[in-house]
Amino acid sequence: MLRLIDGGVHLDGLIFSITPESKVRAQKMHLGECHVSVSPKPVELDTLKRDPSIQVMSTTGFNVGYLAYNVQKPPLNLLTVRQALDMAINKSNILHAVYKGQAIPAINPMPPTQWGYNASLKNRPYNPALAKKLLIKAGYANGFHVKLFAMPIQRPYNPNAQLMAEMIQADWKKIGVKVTIITHEWGQYTKHAKLGEHDVMLYGWMGNADPDTWLGTFLSCDAIKGNNYTKWCYKPFNDLIEKAKMSTQKTERIKLYQQAQRIAKEQVPMTVLAHAIVHQPVQKNVVGFKILLFGTNAFYGVSLR
Repeated sequence: MLRLIDGGVHLDGLIFSITPESKVRAQKMHLGECHVSVSPKPVELDTLKRDPSIQVMSTTGFNVGYLAYNVQKPPLNLLTVRQALDMAINKSNILHAVYKGQAIPAINPMPPTQWGYNASLKNRPYNPALAKKLLIKAGYANGFHVKLFAMPIQRPYNPNAQLMAEMIQADWKKIGVKVTIITHEWGQYTKHAKLGEHDVMLYGWMGNADPDTWLGTFLSCDAIKGNNYTKWCYKPFNDLIEKAKMSTQKTERIKLYQQAQRIAKEQVPMTVLAHAIVHQPVQKNVVGFKILLFGTNAFYGVSLR
């Protein structure tokens, strides 16, 4: 039985109830069966907020949801094709339908709250007509076919990957690109992706306080057999992030990471989509609980009224 230790522990114990279904987690909160929950779907927020026994805590998420292009698979190895696919996605519609407005548009592979963020960059405008012209220029006037991996579960950076995949499928159909949506059980999802079986895939990331945990983790050459699902290894980009990683001067690191983000924006190994706002339902009799920036849950200093 736990007691007060160094002024930090106020609870006798913790019980973790593993509940994969979001609607079931919400129901448990309404019934008072759980004190703290995670990752409610946007459609559940209004009901949770109206419950007088629940407070819904919110903060800008330290995350990014994105679409990775496997650049080892033709024609995705062509920059013009990737530019076309990026411009053909109606990102505003995705923010509205998938995130229900509970996200901010992503421009870079890391959120604007991360030091080293390049605020000077902009997204390409949604322009399916120009996207179609780019495909013709690349030699794909009749389009082509891709396999799109869509996550089978809800994640903080993507509350509904299946809907997002269907919206991308509809957008790309307008420019002649045919999409087959493939979903693997979560345990197999990244396994198949690491083997490069996807053409494009939906994924995301929650980093920590260093830019390398974003740019290095899923865009570096070293990460191609790991979390770099774009399979993109581009020396000008990689040299910058390697130099930044070795530097001890923060101002120099910021400069290098901002240059690297510009290259990533130009080369389009991925389409970044959103930084989701994180919501966490908590019973109102819970005292001292805080949403942590890096997606973990800590209960030091937490007590029940």
